[in-house]
Amino acid sequence: MVTDLLALATAASTSRERAAMSSPAITTVVKMLESLPEVVQDHVVEHLYEYLADLQDELQWDAVVKATQPQLVAAARRAKQAIAQGQATPLDYDKL
Repeated sequence: MVTDLLALATAASTSRERAAMSSPAITTVVKMLESLPEVVQDHVVEHLYEYLADLQDELQWDAVVKATQPQLVAAARRAKQAIAQGQATPLDYDKL
């Protein structure tokens, strides 16, 4: 199970993240896990899978927001302009 963790950590890292998460750091984490009973190792690895999946989702979200930033700014400006010109209507939450 510990080798699964090492493979997971390596696969989930980009080259820049690999530089930040040095091999000695991964080795230390693996040694720490190896000292735990296998049942606990399995539990920790499950949490790490979930954590890394969430982290990858956040990184993807950040990339999408960054890529669409100009469009988001333009939409906000159009909305502000429409409000200033009296062309916008308040959102009725009961109609959602």
